Amino acid sequence: MNLYVQTNDADANEVIAYRRTADGDLERAGAYATGGRGTGKPHLASQNSVVLAGDLLFVTDAGSDEISVFGVDGDDIALKDRHASGGTMPTSIAVHDATVAVLNACGDPNVAVFAIEEGRVIAVPDATRPLSGSDPAQVAFNPDGSALVVTDRAKDSIHVFEVKDGRISQQPETFPSRGATPYGFDFRPDGTLVVTEAAGAQIGKASASSYSRGAAAKLAPVSRPVGNTRSEVCWAVIGKDGRYAYVTNFGDGTISTYEIGSDGSIGLRAAVAATTFEGEPGLRDEALSEDGRFLYALHADRRRIFAWEVGTDGSLEPRGSVDGLPATAAGLAVR
Repeated sequence: MNLYVQTNDADANEVIAYRRTADGDLERAGAYATGGRGTGKPHLASQNSVVLAGDLLFVTDAGSDEISVFGVDGDDIALKDRHASGGTMPTSIAVHDATVAVLNACGDPNVAVFAIEEGRVIAVPDATRPLSGSDPAQVAFNPDGSALVVTDRAKDSIHVFEVKDGRISQQPETFPSRGATPYGFDFRPDGTLVVTEAAGAQIGKASASSYSRGAAAKLAPVSRPVGNTRSEVCWAVIGKDGRYAYVTNFGDGTISTYEIGSDGSIGLRAAVAATTFEGEPGLRDEALSEDGRFLYALHADRRRIFAWEVGTDGSLEPRGSVDGLPATAAGLAVR
C-alpha cells in the first residue's frame, strides 16, 4: 500500500515513495532516480504524470522528453526502462493492458503510443498522432480501452481516438467542450465521463460537465456545466462506487464534490467538501486508493500531500498531511 509522487527536478528527476498505513497515514519510504530530468518548474500540468498499472509505475520526465518505467514489488521499486516520449514535454500517461499512450504537450503537441513487454517500452510503427494547435491537459483510455481521450484547453474541445488492437485511429473525433477550458477528467466503469472546466481562470467560474459514451469514438453530452463557485479547477477522480466525483480547485485550496446519477448526470454536492489552506492557491494532483477508502491530493505551493477518508455518503474526513516535498513536485499515484 504505497503512494508515489515525482520531484520534477530539472537536474535529476526522482520518484518519492510513501508507505500507506491501513488508516491512510503516510510515511516517507525513499527516493528513486528516474534517470531523466523534469522541467524544474512548479505547476506541471500533470494529471497522470505518475501512473500505477499492475506491478509497473510509469513516470514522465518532462525536461528530458522521456518516460521511465519502474517495477513495483511490495515496498521496493526498481527502474526497468527509460524511453523517449515521442515528442516534447510529456505530461500525462495512459495505460490499458499492454498499450501505453503518452501526451507530449509542447512543441508540436501529440499523442505517442507504445507497447509494453515485460516492463520494457517498445516503439510501435506509425503510432504518433499530432494535436496541432492544441493545449492538451490529459490523456486517458476509456474503461474498455476502445477509445483514447484528450482534453484541449486551447480549442475548448475533447479529442477522441478510436482504438483497435492497440492501434489508434489516424484522426480523432473532436467534440466541443460543454464548458470553457476543459482540464482534468475521469471515467466511471460504465463509460460516463466527468470533465472539469477551468473557465479561463475566472474567479468563481469553475465547473464540471458529464458525457456518456456513444458508438465507437463518440461522446454524447449529458450535463451542461455545473458550477462549483470556486476557481481554477484542475483534476478529477471518481469514487469507486461511481456515485461521486472529487475535483481539486487550484485557485483556493479546496476540493468540491459532485454527485453522479445513474444516467450520468451530475449535480454539485458540496462546493467545499474539503479544505487545505483555504484561499491559498496550489492544490492540484489527486488520486484515490485502490480500495476507494482514501483520497490524496498534492498542494504544490505548500509542498504537502493531504489525506482524507472517504465516507459512504461521499464525505471527506481529514487524515492529516505530510510535508517535505520540493516546490516542483508533481503527479500522484496510489496503491
